[in-house]
Amino acid sequence: MFASRTDWSLTPNRLSVVIAERRAKGLPFIDLTQSNPTHCGFSVNTRGVLAALANSSSLAYEPDPHGPLYARRAVAGYYAERDIQVDPEQIFLTTSTSEAYSYVFRLLANPGDNVLVPRPSYPLFDFLARLNDLELLSYPLIYDQGWQMDVQALPLRLNTRTKAVLVVHPNNPTGSFVRGKELEVLTSCCQRQPLAIIADEVFADYAFVAPVAPSAAALPISSGSVDRVLSFAAGSEVLTFTLSGLSKISALPQMKLAWVIVSGPEEVRRAALARLEVIADTYLALSAPLAHALPELLESRRQVQPQILDRVRLNLRWLDEQLSRGVAVTRLETEGGWYVILRLPAVRTDEEWAMELLRQDGVLVHPGHFYDLPYESHLVVSLLPLTENFQQGMLKVLARVSDELNASRSK
Repeated sequence: MFASRTDWSLTPNRLSVVIAERRAKGLPFIDLTQSNPTHCGFSVNTRGVLAALANSSSLAYEPDPHGPLYARRAVAGYYAERDIQVDPEQIFLTTSTSEAYSYVFRLLANPGDNVLVPRPSYPLFDFLARLNDLELLSYPLIYDQGWQMDVQALPLRLNTRTKAVLVVHPNNPTGSFVRGKELEVLTSCCQRQPLAIIADEVFADYAFVAPVAPSAAALPISSGSVDRVLSFAAGSEVLTFTLSGLSKISALPQMKLAWVIVSGPEEVRRAALARLEVIADTYLALSAPLAHALPELLESRRQVQPQILDRVRLNLRWLDEQLSRGVAVTRLETEGGWYVILRLPAVRTDEEWAMELLRQDGVLVHPGHFYDLPYESHLVVSLLPLTENFQQGMLKVLARVSDELNASRSK
């Protein structure tokens, strides 16, 4: 009776079962996976946000497949502040990055085609691909004193049904940005087949080390000690779709507004824009109140982003101080975003560590396999929680590891 694209397992995983059990018993736990900024104690201009939604112009219905021009100009202004020039006609406003992905997947691929995605990465992509009748193939990110794209493996993962390569910049949960040399390989692969690039930049404003002024390259690369792509929105050599939105930029996930920017060689870019216009015109999903509020909501990032950056840097700095004391836990290098990956002793699997921490210590963490981490005994935690909660939870993690090691040595 139901479509095969929705034939996924609806059985809760073991961690979800334990969470439900604790909640049913009224047992609290420290959530070190919290990534909802509206639950993390940041100060928001409540009056300004609500006032922006009360624009009387929202009572008139004036549909535009791209979204209202004044709203797209605000998005273009956001990129201009990063020395990236984007024409408002390159922009489509959507209700979420998930919807933007669907637009792009529908534009590029037929049922049974595939898209390359990084591994490890966020598990949402599997659901989005299946809902759009696509297959996912992965290309590896490898860790060696920092994360990097496996540029030798990437070309080998392509086949005749590959339509695009997806990059997450910075990646979730590795926090790694795409480097200049990686971009060269990626561009070369996409020009040969040809393929499109889909770039998810929702965390791009949350770098732990600020980039320096861009070089004169066609796609700006920061120079000096931080050699990373500033934004794929400036791409001109291959067809590129750059996704972002208010959820992370302004820490407003409840204000469902995102966008996709189309760039690349003029002929193929124009064809993509024309086809995307038909897709967007079919749905016309963006609400008028949000569209009218976009300039103010985007401007609110100036208040909340410094708070978030201060929080994640403070939590990361405190964590490094604890780990420097010779404990048996280390962390993997990260360059940005809201997450950090911990390496624990291999006396347990990542799922066993997560289950033990939740049951015995009341601390919720994510096992690495949730993100397709290829290594065992790795946990993913958020840097976004209130500092006192983060510290309390991490101290429990470190204590549990110490107790487990002592117990194993005494056997």
